[in-house]
Amino acid sequence: MRPPEVLALEALGWALADDKRAERLLSLTGLTPERLRNGLTDRGVQAAVLEFLANHEPDLVLAADALDTTPETLVAAARELSR
Repeated sequence: MRPPEVLALEALGWALADDKRAERLLSLTGLTPERLRNGLTDRGVQAAVLEFLANHEPDLVLAADALDTTPETLVAAARELSR
């Protein structure tokens, strides 16, 4: 099982691979490209990425499939990073 920090970074890469999804991520999380770059190791930023997916089930399911994990694992990782 991958650590939540790894899942968050993989999920971020997946989300940013699609321009519309990337724009929605920035819009809904309030993150900026600079904050993302500078906050890759910040648990708050990592949690925000996973929470973004958790709040939109279609993306959550697609991301889980692409990352070879389950939606539940991504949601659990978001919770752990939010602590």
